[in-house]
Amino acid sequence: MMNGSLLVLILSAVCALVAGLVLGKLFIPMLRALKAGQSIREVGPSWHNSKAGTPTMGGVIFILAAAAACVLAGVLGHVGVHDYLYVLGFAAVYGFIGFLDDFVKVKMKRNLGLTAAQKFALQLAAAACFVLLLRWSGHLTRDLYIPFWNVTFRMNWTVYLIFSVFIIVGCVNAVNLTDGIDGLAAGVTMPVMLFFTAAAALWKHTALAIFPAALFGGLAAFLVFNFHPAKVFMGDTGSLFLGAAVCGMAFALDMPLILIPVGLIYILETISVIMQVTYFKLTHGKRIFKMTPIHHHFEMSGWSEVKIFTVFTLITVAGCAAAWIGILGRY
Repeated sequence: MMNGSLLVLILSAVCALVAGLVLGKLFIPMLRALKAGQSIREVGPSWHNSKAGTPTMGGVIFILAAAAACVLAGVLGHVGVHDYLYVLGFAAVYGFIGFLDDFVKVKMKRNLGLTAAQKFALQLAAAACFVLLLRWSGHLTRDLYIPFWNVTFRMNWTVYLIFSVFIIVGCVNAVNLTDGIDGLAAGVTMPVMLFFTAAAALWKHTALAIFPAALFGGLAAFLVFNFHPAKVFMGDTGSLFLGAAVCGMAFALDMPLILIPVGLIYILETISVIMQVTYFKLTHGKRIFKMTPIHHHFEMSGWSEVKIFTVFTLITVAGCAAAWIGILGRY
């Protein structure tokens, strides 16, 4: 017979799945009516031009579904501690930053929304507040946990704060880069959320495990509408929320370095862009990849969007499996 904690987590995921399916049916026609269509970047693959006009800001679907499921599971499951609200609230702040960016894009009918400086400043402020909140609430120590070796390295708190803020901002934007083809960001993030659900449950943090369980269900529902050919895009509203959810869980569980194996795809996407830009400048116009982020390179090499989605998601599953092995000896 399943214990109460497992039932709460299953309830969270199922409720988010159902809510996401209902919200998708209701919300996508509303976005079409509002003409909230995505503009396609001129520098992107030419065949993506056919996607112009597809409704964006669809991330609201899994955000609302996950939030509702968290609250419902917390209340019905009689979970007295509401730790899931820390990460949910943090992700919601980043989702709102993304919403502002999407709104400017839709309103101005252009692909670029807020300026880079505006987004960076807002993200830095949100990250710093979140880290300080975790420190104040006792969720985050200044002992940097190293998976696989199961050792900790004590850092100066000020240094750790600066390190944490820049890791969070980098992680969030890495997830944002991954959202470039149908279903990819959602598909890659689902096993990551499943990993964090299992990790939190392993250490008896049921209240914290509710959030990734709910988001897993919400993303499963969203994929029904976002899988190729996508009927809706998550927009920066969704991708920034997902990025904050990923790094938020890592810091809430006091193990930020676990982002390396579970976020392998996010990291590769970011590194490909850095390598391309650096090499382009050093060689005055030469390229390493056909296009970056790297999922576009594979597209231009003949891979279908479905194949990229499948391979990248399986790589993430493998990374999460390795991460699971790496944390088993922690407690």
